[in-house]
Amino acid sequence: MYWVAGLFAAVLVAFSNRYGYHRDELYFLAAGRHPAWGYADQPPLTPLVARAMAAIDPESLPLLRAPAVLAATLVVVCAGLTAREFGGGRAARALAAAAVASAALVQGAGHLLSTAVFDLAAWSVLGLLVLRLLRDSAGSGQVWLAIGLVAGLGLLNKSLLIFPAAALVAALLVVGPRKVLATRYFAGAVGLAALLWLPYLWWQARNGWPQWDVGRAIAGGSSGTSDSPIMFVLLQFGLMGPLLTPLWIYGLRRLWREPRYRAVPVAYGLLFVVFLLTGGKAYYLGGMYPILLAAGAVPLAALLGRRHWRWTAVCAVVTVNAIGSAVLFLPVLPVWSLPGSPVLAVNYDAGETIGWPELVRRIGAVRAGLGRDVAVLTADYGEAGAIERFGAPYDLPTPHSGHNAYWWWGPPPDTATEVLTVGIERDQLAELCAVVEPAGHIDNGLDIDNDEQGEPLFVCRGLRAPWGELWPRAKHLG
Repeated sequence: MYWVAGLFAAVLVAFSNRYGYHRDELYFLAAGRHPAWGYADQPPLTPLVARAMAAIDPESLPLLRAPAVLAATLVVVCAGLTAREFGGGRAARALAAAAVASAALVQGAGHLLSTAVFDLAAWSVLGLLVLRLLRDSAGSGQVWLAIGLVAGLGLLNKSLLIFPAAALVAALLVVGPRKVLATRYFAGAVGLAALLWLPYLWWQARNGWPQWDVGRAIAGGSSGTSDSPIMFVLLQFGLMGPLLTPLWIYGLRRLWREPRYRAVPVAYGLLFVVFLLTGGKAYYLGGMYPILLAAGAVPLAALLGRRHWRWTAVCAVVTVNAIGSAVLFLPVLPVWSLPGSPVLAVNYDAGETIGWPELVRRIGAVRAGLGRDVAVLTADYGEAGAIERFGAPYDLPTPHSGHNAYWWWGPPPDTATEVLTVGIERDQLAELCAVVEPAGHIDNGLDIDNDEQGEPLFVCRGLRAPWGELWPRAKHLG
């Protein structure tokens, strides 16, 4: 089990410096420079992690991603430990760890610093603790307090964790065993988690609960990874890799047939329905699959026994799944080969890790032909984060944007006589400035169709009102 986790971590580290920053990583670095108890679209934990890594070395991409590698490796280790909770021996633990390490979602999340990878880790640890509670309620006090601590820290990373927690409690109330809830330690766990989450809730309340608006925008398709209901269903068979689908379905069936674990498949069903009906992204359900894979690995390992040819066949399936996942969700292929490959069609995030230095270089070339008092206004946080990261050699000022947390960080100064805009359409700028001049387009030079390719650059002069009046209208969440 541990050698599988070590190999998995080594692969992630080996590919951690290819392509470049993801737009979200640039955003987390920017948010880390504005520490707060919350942001429009996330709690504070991941930006604080980004800030800590940047404090050590602000230019090292592998270092920035090191916490993500550790979190994803923890998911793999927890899969093996979960198999042990289900009664699996060494072979079952190794099989469960290998299956999870080969999964598309785990590899892709482990490659990038994101809230998603820490969310997966929190789910995995919580699942392990809950299974221990269901297997043996002795010493439940310490286990419940650990659950409360992990849940609270997980909620400081991503509020989405409240859904699996609530679904599991509901499932326990419906199908049992209810006795694990009939203790004061359960209330203590809820209180501890709520206490840790409270500062973020306080920030949201003070700022009008922008997270709700972000959630509605994502459900409406504003995110590049938003899914239609049909795609939500179909992608459940691809999150771990299609070849592993029989294994997690086997695990789901096994848990349903064991009364003490029946709450787990019931919680899975509840979450499936909730995320489907509310427009959730397919990966929102991803934290359940390592548990289901571990549940399937235990009886499968027993069935394989000591027959080497059977183990060879299963290992071949897992290996093929791992290679396929790596090619699609890790930066394995050369950048120049991506336009003709299926990678960009399958993995949206790959395109969002390419072209940021070139984007800033083009912005810098336009800025060189302008006057001294120039402001930069971008359409989204990725463009603004890229300018903050790569803009110093081009004398670019600190950028501004109305997108998500950037809006809270304030408008450009009124002293700026010219505004260089990035990714904002001309008809929107007509409401902002009296004079709008085209200044070119973004081109990554690789013919890679990501969110920034072809976006317009304009120079805006003659503001129609002070920024204090214009800025409220610039706010957009999603």
